[in-house]
Amino acid sequence: TGYACRHFAVSSIMMERTHVNCEIKGDVAVVRFNTPDSKVNTLSKKLQSEFTEVMNEVWANDGVRSAVLISSKPSCFIAGADINMIEECKSVEEVTRLSQEGQKMFLKIEESTKPVVAAINGSCLGGGLEVAIACHYRIATKDSKTVLGTPEVMLGLLPGAGGTQRLPKMVGLPNAFDMMLTGKNIRADKAKKMGLVDQLVSPLAVQSWAFKFPVIREQVYKMVRKKVMAQTKGLYPAPLKIIEVVKTGLEQGSDAGYLVESQKFGELAMTNESKALTGLYHGQVACKKNKFGKPQKETETVAILGAGLMGAGIAQVTIDKGILTVLKDTTMEGLDRGQQQIYKGLNDKVKRKNLTSFQRDRLLSNLIGQLDYKGFEKADIVIEAVFEDMKIKHTVLKEVEAVIGMHYFSPVDRMQLLEIITTDKTSKDTTAAAVALGLKQGKVIIVVKDGPGFYTTRCLAPTLAEALRVLQEHADPKKLDAVTTGYGFPVGTATLIDEVGIDVAAHVAEDLGKAFGSRMAGGSAELLKEMVAKGFLGRKTGKGCYLYQAGVKGKTLNPGAKEILERFKLPANLEVSSDEDIQLRLVSRFVNEAVLCLQDGILNDPIEGDIGAVFGLGFPPCLGGPFKFLDAYGANKLVDKMKKYESVYGNEFSPCQMLLDYAKDTSKKFRH
Repeated sequence: TGYACRHFAVSSIMMERTHVNCEIKGDVAVVRFNTPDSKVNTLSKKLQSEFTEVMNEVWANDGVRSAVLISSKPSCFIAGADINMIEECKSVEEVTRLSQEGQKMFLKIEESTKPVVAAINGSCLGGGLEVAIACHYRIATKDSKTVLGTPEVMLGLLPGAGGTQRLPKMVGLPNAFDMMLTGKNIRADKAKKMGLVDQLVSPLAVQSWAFKFPVIREQVYKMVRKKVMAQTKGLYPAPLKIIEVVKTGLEQGSDAGYLVESQKFGELAMTNESKALTGLYHGQVACKKNKFGKPQKETETVAILGAGLMGAGIAQVTIDKGILTVLKDTTMEGLDRGQQQIYKGLNDKVKRKNLTSFQRDRLLSNLIGQLDYKGFEKADIVIEAVFEDMKIKHTVLKEVEAVIGMHYFSPVDRMQLLEIITTDKTSKDTTAAAVALGLKQGKVIIVVKDGPGFYTTRCLAPTLAEALRVLQEHADPKKLDAVTTGYGFPVGTATLIDEVGIDVAAHVAEDLGKAFGSRMAGGSAELLKEMVAKGFLGRKTGKGCYLYQAGVKGKTLNPGAKEILERFKLPANLEVSSDEDIQLRLVSRFVNEAVLCLQDGILNDPIEGDIGAVFGLGFPPCLGGPFKFLDAYGANKLVDKMKKYESVYGNEFSPCQMLLDYAKDTSKKFRH
C-alpha cells in the first residue's frame, strides 16, 4: 500500500490518521505521536488505536527491520494516559480491561523481533514512560524539559500498563520504588545513570545482582512499606498497592504481576482517594487558564514595594520568568536582606542542578534594587508587599490607578497558590493582567470576591480557633499534630500555627472575630496574646508551641508554651474528644466556612474552593478539598456531626443554609 520513492515511503492509511503517523525511511519505520489541538500527547483511546494499527503494519512489513517512536511535539514525548478515558469507566472491571489492553500492546512491543527505539524529547510520563520502557532502547535528549517519571501515585493510581513489572527489572528495586511512590520527575542525565535511557543492553542486565536474593528483596519491601506508612499514614492506597504489585511480579513471575497490576489499577481508579486527587488535577488545569482573556498590555516590568520575606519571594518568582523587576524598600538593610534571600533561592537551584550559575546570574540581571520610586511610572504592575499595617498600605495605594488584591502564600517560591481578590469595581482587564502575571510566575490561581479574610484566611480562622480549643483541652501540641496529620493534613495544626506565626494567628482571630462574631469562637485569644507577649511568635523567633534551632531537624516542646497552655486548660468533654471527633471538629468548621463563602458569593465555584484549600492551606489532598470531601462523606452525615458538636459548644458549629440544603437532598453534589 502507499507509494515509494527510493528509500522513502508513506502509508496511504496514514492520511486518515490524526494522532499517529508512520514514515518508512529505508528499512526504519519512524512512528510519530501528535495529538491534534494539544501541546502534549496523551494516551487516549484514539491514539492507542492508531498506534496499534501502525505497529501492526510495521510488524507485517517485511521491508521494515526496526522502528523508532518519536513525538512531533517540541517538548513532549507522551505526557501520560488520558485521565478522562479512565474517568469515563464506571466499574473496576472496565478500568481493569483498559489496563490489560495497554499491557497487551506494550508486551507485543517488548517481544517484537524488530527492535523498537523510543526517541524521547520532553516529558515522558506515566503511560508515556510505560511505552518507552516496553521498547528495546531509549534515547533521550539532554534538555531541561526532558523528564521521565511515573506520576500515577499523585492521582491515587499505579502504573497500569506494565510499569510496575518492567521498571524494577530495569533500574533496580530501590530506584523503581522511589520513582513510583513519590511520582517525582527524573532528568535525562540521571535517567541515563540509572539505566533508564540510552542503554545498548537488555533492560534485564541493569538489575543489580543483589536483588536476585529473596531475603534482600524482603528487606527492601519492609523498608519501603515503613517509609510509605510514615509519610502517608496509610491514607493513600496507591503507594501500598504499588509495593504489593511489584512484589507479586518479582516473587511469582510476570504473568501474575501483569494480572494483579491490571486488577489493582482498576480497583484504585474507583477509590475516593483517586477521585479526589483526579479532581485536584482537573482543578489545577482549570486554575492555570486565564478565563478573563488576554490583557490589553503584556506585563514586561513589575515594581514591588517591600523587600521583606513576602516581597523578596514575589520578586524571585518574577525574575525567574525573565520579567524586569524593581524591588524597593525603605532601608538599605532591608533591601540587602531581600536581595540576599533572592540570591540564595536561585543559588539553591544551582546546587540542585536545576540551573547553571550562568542562568542564575542572567535571571538576577532582571532585578533592580532601590530605595526610591525611580522608574515606578514605567511599571506595568506595582505589587505592594509592605508590613501588615493599613496606614502604610493606604499611603502606598494613593497613587495607583487600578487596585486588585494578589494574596501570595509564604514561602512564595514553593507555595503554588495565588488568590486574586476583586471587587465590583475591578475591571476585567485589570483581573486579566493580574491572572496573566500569576500564570507567568507559575502559580495556580483562584479569583475570589473581596470580603474579610477573602476565602483562604476566612476558612483558616475558625479551624485555628478550634485547634486552639483542642490545645486548651489537652495541653499537648504533639497530640494535636498527630491527630491532624493522621487525617491527611500535610502539616500538623500546632506546627502550622508556629509556621503562620502566633502573632499573625492572634491578629487574624481578632480581626475576623470582629467581622463574624461568635462563628469564629473557639479557644481563648488571650492565650495567643500571652504567648506573643512572651516572645513566642513561632518558627521565626525560634519559639512557639515548639522550640526551633537552626540546622536541627527535629523540634521539642516549648516548656514556656506548655506552662501557658496548662494555665488556660479547659476540661475536655469525653463525648466529643475522641481522635475522630477532634478531626471532624476541625474539618467541619473549615468545610462549613468554605460552603458559606460559596453561599455568600466570595467563591465563584467549588473547584476554586477545593484548589485554594489544598494548595493554600494544606487541606488533606486525599480528601480532594472541602467540596469534594462533602460529596464523598455526605453533607447529611456532616450536618449530623455538627449538630452534635453544636449541642456541646454552641453556634460556631451551626451548619450554614447551603450545607443544610445539600444535607436534605442527598442527590445534590458540589463537584460533578
